Amino acid sequence: MVLAPRRLLRWIYLVRIAVATASFGAALLLTLFSDPLSTFIATVFFVSAMALTAVSFVRTEVNRIEPGPGFLYVQLVHDLFLITSVVHLTGGAESQFSALYILVFAAAAILLPIGSSLLLAMLGSVLYVGDAFFVSEGDLSGSLVLQLLVFTIVAVGTGYIAARLQEAGVGRAQLQAELARMQLRAADILANIRAGIITVDERGRLLYANPGASKLLSLPLEGLIGQPVIDRLRENSPGVADALTEHMAEGRVTSRKEGILRRNERAVPIGITTTSVSGDLRAEGKATTAIFQDISDQKRIDALNLRAQRLEAVAELSASLAHEIKNPLASIQSAVEQMGQRPHATPDERTLSELIVRESGRLSRLLSEFLDFARVQVARRERMDLRAVVQGAATLAGTHPDRGESVRLTLALPDEDTSLSGDEDLLHRAIFNLILNAFQASPPESEVQVSLRIVPAAAKPVGLPMSGAAFALEVKDCCGGIAPEIADRLFEPFATTKPGGSGLGLAIVHRAIEAHRGVILVDTDTSGTRFTVLLPQDTPTVGDLA
Repeated sequence: MVLAPRRLLRWIYLVRIAVATASFGAALLLTLFSDPLSTFIATVFFVSAMALTAVSFVRTEVNRIEPGPGFLYVQLVHDLFLITSVVHLTGGAESQFSALYILVFAAAAILLPIGSSLLLAMLGSVLYVGDAFFVSEGDLSGSLVLQLLVFTIVAVGTGYIAARLQEAGVGRAQLQAELARMQLRAADILANIRAGIITVDERGRLLYANPGASKLLSLPLEGLIGQPVIDRLRENSPGVADALTEHMAEGRVTSRKEGILRRNERAVPIGITTTSVSGDLRAEGKATTAIFQDISDQKRIDALNLRAQRLEAVAELSASLAHEIKNPLASIQSAVEQMGQRPHATPDERTLSELIVRESGRLSRLLSEFLDFARVQVARRERMDLRAVVQGAATLAGTHPDRGESVRLTLALPDEDTSLSGDEDLLHRAIFNLILNAFQASPPESEVQVSLRIVPAAAKPVGLPMSGAAFALEVKDCCGGIAPEIADRLFEPFATTKPGGSGLGLAIVHRAIEAHRGVILVDTDTSGTRFTVLLPQDTPTVGDLA
């Protein structure tokens, strides 16, 4: 409604008390001794007005109970009788206070439906005519008829106008409610998205910051509203500060610009976009919004895709070269071995032949690893328990001769169902190689931690080529970290930290995991290196896995 019922009722309470008090005071001063009946009537309505107003005030203002139709009817009917008593005491049909009826009719039209307001207008007319014609013994004169006509016109006109206003008020209330729902929905979205959103005015004062911005920047931005924040932002994220400054000073729009965010002494890449703000913030002058988010996961996924493409190209080249070299190498090895076994061969010839045979064998094993690298694919698909595969690979690696001296193994496996479809032998080899590498890299008396858990879809890194939940296998050692120049190309062929290693082990692991539509991530620092394998629970079909 245009005017809230509780607010209009306050005016009704005030006018009622004023009219009842004035009527009671006039009766006491003018008719106390000459007309006891008039004094009695004024006293009765004064008491009833005070009592009704007090009870109604407590109900609507103290207890905050919304007024219903019955409550409103009681108020308006009482006021009609109160005004009738005032009209009666001041001359009946000739009273100048008969215009007070119009106030009640108008209030009824605003508070009640048009049919109910017309019914109250009819009751007021009956009371007015009844007092003028029967009680005050007046005549049904032209002025009385004219007064009733005015009452009718006012009641109908006020009711019509009030009905139209009520319709407009309902439409406006619905629009306001829809706007409020949209604002709440927008606020909920802004509060829960991972991206940070910051809005500043033309002076660099903070107008808005969502929780994501505070979390990304590690700053209590909620408490900095209205304060200059550009310098504070520059300490943690110079990219965001520069983008906001350029937009405010030059109007330069930033779109998908990369910046750096400092977090726990680490440089985290972020993507930044700026835009102008209009609407409610116009009163604050020009405003600029920066939207930024952590893109480290996306950059890591891009690096994984590039790595996979490179490995695929290397695998094709390796397969062709291995086939071309292995057969001639076998012939050379056999011929040299026969030459060294001749009866007339000199000691130097035998030594040289043994050296050639030994190195040929090493080269043959390297070519076999190249072929293994090139042939990594899912040979068959079957349902398996990943927990059992990890358990078996960890047990086998723990008994391997190359296991580091006195290195402990900590194994954490879930109780939930960990079944998936894939090539069990291929996954076993990949997991075994990861755990064995961790054993070999760890110093004595250290620990290798192997854990398997289920990662919900919402907790996975953004951009992974898999949907739904995933299995996460983590293998962590205590090797003291990997040099950055090696860590960046750790899964490329020939990249190794082990003396005499071929550098193909992790490349084969990568291709085995990729063949199951999974990814392998590596994180390394001074405390050690952690490999994380993510495998989708909903494994693709055989054709997709091949």
